[in-house]
Amino acid sequence: MVRFKSWAELAPRLVSVAAGREPADLVLKNARLVNVQSREILQGWDVAVVGGRFAYVGPDASHCISEQTKVVDAAQKYLIPGLCDGHMHIESGMLTPAEFAAAVIPHGTTTLFSDPHEIANVLGLKGVRMMHDEALMQPINIYTQMPSCAPSAPGLETTGYEITENDVAEAMTWPGIIGLGEMMNFPGVIHGDRQMLAEMAVTMRAGKTVGGHYASPDRGNAFHAYAAGGAADDHEGTKEDDAIARVRQGMRSMMRLGSAWYDVESQITAITEKGLDPRNFILCTDDCHSGTLVHEGHMNRVLRHAISCGCDPLVALQMATINTATHFGLERELGSIAPGRRADMILTSDLSELPIDSVYARGVHVAEKGELLVDCPHYAWPETARNTVHLARTLSAGDFDIPAPDGANSVRAKVIGVVENQAPTKALVKDLPVNDGLVQCSEDVCQISLVERHRATGQVTNGFVSGFGYQGTMAIASTVAHDSHHLIVVGTDKTMMATATNRLEEVGGGVTVWKDGVEIALIRLPIAGLMSDSPAREVAEDAQKMLDAMIECGCALNNAFMQHSLLALVVIPELRISDLGIVDVTKFELTNLFED
Repeated sequence: MVRFKSWAELAPRLVSVAAGREPADLVLKNARLVNVQSREILQGWDVAVVGGRFAYVGPDASHCISEQTKVVDAAQKYLIPGLCDGHMHIESGMLTPAEFAAAVIPHGTTTLFSDPHEIANVLGLKGVRMMHDEALMQPINIYTQMPSCAPSAPGLETTGYEITENDVAEAMTWPGIIGLGEMMNFPGVIHGDRQMLAEMAVTMRAGKTVGGHYASPDRGNAFHAYAAGGAADDHEGTKEDDAIARVRQGMRSMMRLGSAWYDVESQITAITEKGLDPRNFILCTDDCHSGTLVHEGHMNRVLRHAISCGCDPLVALQMATINTATHFGLERELGSIAPGRRADMILTSDLSELPIDSVYARGVHVAEKGELLVDCPHYAWPETARNTVHLARTLSAGDFDIPAPDGANSVRAKVIGVVENQAPTKALVKDLPVNDGLVQCSEDVCQISLVERHRATGQVTNGFVSGFGYQGTMAIASTVAHDSHHLIVVGTDKTMMATATNRLEEVGGGVTVWKDGVEIALIRLPIAGLMSDSPAREVAEDAQKMLDAMIECGCALNNAFMQHSLLALVVIPELRISDLGIVDVTKFELTNLFED
């Protein structure tokens, strides 16, 4: 765990340096300082750092310099605060906290607010603690939100472990816990579920923030009831009206740009066109896979996108720095370049394109022109975290048979419809042929199956999905299947689906793509079947091969694996699959695969 002195502990030195009685550790001179507190650019300003915190921020730090002070000439570059991601899941990068940090530091991210509910579904509170402990070892700030919903929707899925209110209460005493993770069970909140309200209450009593997740389009009494429950933010908006409705209820609207979620452009008009106060808007990523992190960026990518959508660069910066810090009660700790705050800062030559020239975290030079300059320590993950794929038997093609009703020549089947670049799906109805008593795929309809992998029950749920465009003989299987993270497989051939499923048990989890009887891509994810502790660049190379393999199989969707991995997310409308059956998320109930 990194020991970092508080403002109170360091105050005597901060005062002494600012007054000129003691030299600073580091001085950056001659910067165009972007002040997100006042939303202005201050020409030719200096900053002095001691003990990892800003001591002096002003027009001339000469009085803070001695022979032992390191002096850096900013050469009129913009000096901006380190970037904050207000809502994200480290596991979505297929990386451990250490490797995720190593990937995003060169992009200027110095603070993450992470909800590890993926590993919570697999390993429970112990898994959350492992993520929390590795997070605290890093040279940047990684705050952990205690997952609130495992399972995300009780009665509609079965997880490896269940999170209880006692787990939440215990986690609130841990040093790196900043609040409660996204409250996905919004029907539970609306209907007064005792456990959901108890989790929110214990969080608020601890003085911490309750994360929101309201995925319903209903903005009537249900929405107002959810807001009354205590959720302080929400990232599930996809339209301008969604953003406006949330801030009107005193919630922060978190607008996300992840690898496959493009929800900033459609909501930022609430600021750029409707003129709403931007203080209650926050930028985040939610889910970014390793390829995006390595090749495109992280929060700097989100900022560039927001600016390209017409947002003032200084306003966009506020939504990725001070607004985020304020939301979590940390505005006196980070998110701005001001006395006493952590010395997290970036030098860039352009405020619109945001090339990340230099990155400092807690006063340490951590990256220069895309190169990481520090170590990101690893947690010693135990064998229990590396042995999590448990199938009851070796699967065969017959496990994926879908019998038709007696005597039927065709059926009207409920089909999950994938929506490109968005988390919601469509509930489709398709006429499918029957051959020898078994329902067959047709045109763009593939088979989707969920295989229970936590307790080796042998349960296989079969259904149909449309929108991927797969052709020929193929299958793709993964142990990444939000949020319960059973094994999910999509394919056009049942024998290949069985082969792909068995392959993942063999390697201990990951993603595998098969075409014409040959494995053409594999990502090994040995930790909880979700993450690799290999370097991000190596994981990104494997992830790119996986995406290329999906294209080779006929899929043309942008970052289609994100859609694949969310097909079992039973808290986002409209239709999903779980170990218990097909789920109608508009009604929050299990439904028949075939129409009556």
